[in-house]
Amino acid sequence: MLDLTSDVADLTAALVDIRSESGDEKALADVVESALSTVSHLTVTRDGDAIVARTELGRERRIVIAGHLDTVPIVDNVPSRVDGDRLYGCGTTDMKSGVAVQLKLAALVAEPVHDVTYVFYDNEEVDASRNGLLRLSHNDPASLHGDFAILMEPTDGVIEGGCQGTMRVDVEATGKRAHSARSWMGENAIHKAGEILDVLRTYTPRQPEVEGLTFREGLNAVSVEGGVAGNVIPDECVVRVNYRYAPDLSPADAEAHLREVFAGFEVTVTDSAAPARPGLDDPSAAAFVTAVGEGEARAKFGWTDVSRFSELGVPAVNYGPGDPMLAHTRDEYAKIPQIREAEERMVAWLTGRR
Repeated sequence: MLDLTSDVADLTAALVDIRSESGDEKALADVVESALSTVSHLTVTRDGDAIVARTELGRERRIVIAGHLDTVPIVDNVPSRVDGDRLYGCGTTDMKSGVAVQLKLAALVAEPVHDVTYVFYDNEEVDASRNGLLRLSHNDPASLHGDFAILMEPTDGVIEGGCQGTMRVDVEATGKRAHSARSWMGENAIHKAGEILDVLRTYTPRQPEVEGLTFREGLNAVSVEGGVAGNVIPDECVVRVNYRYAPDLSPADAEAHLREVFAGFEVTVTDSAAPARPGLDDPSAAAFVTAVGEGEARAKFGWTDVSRFSELGVPAVNYGPGDPMLAHTRDEYAKIPQIREAEERMVAWLTGRR
């Protein structure tokens, strides 16, 4: 059982110690559902390994606070451990410290100034088609309705607007198969893939400003697949490329750009998730930046489900404890004072004290 009355750092450690790699979130979803079901002011429902807890106070506005339960694969970094003011472990930053803050808010704030929907969902760290928030948007779209949404993604305690789009493509080099002893009879596709890598080496990513925030793009090879046997000249080699692009482009724009960059090669889109513009001029977002972020905001480098809420017409921002630069690393950690500060700021905002 999770103790929702415990210190938020201790709660984070308890969450980290329950393994929840993408696709294997059931154990964590079970204890989250069980803990929230004991909170009298919440109505709790479940869809697969996604948990939705709602207040029903009849307030004029509804806020959605969301976070994912899954982590990337564990690499000898569970169970959690404390060293000074740092809590180490898989998911401490991305994003079990944010989930711990959500759970504390859900349990502690019985009379928020707005009605609140708390969403805890699965499969965020994998292909967009498996995303638990996407599934909820199809199965129960009303559960995600709100006037404003906050993703408790790691932002190092700074509000981050919008998010990058992400697109993965397979760029294929083709050749002619032959016996390696008679290589002149063939055409080596792996050698031709060097041209694809040359394009990537010389590519200059954009750094556009979108609604006052500066985004940094990236275009990178993430895997190479090719080869038939140790005595065969390969006739195919695929370079898998990930494009992280700014929210002034649409997915169609991004795809067109990649086809232009890799002109002469077969390009196949294998995964795509749209970006989200910052939207900080929305009154709810602007008020949140003023109250919780003390007027400061920056661009989100990475894709988050602010994109999903944007598609649903719900303004959304990223805010949570944990340095995003540490996400997915072996030595991932979150600063304990920052976790507590995020809880304090969110409680004060939800109760109207700031």
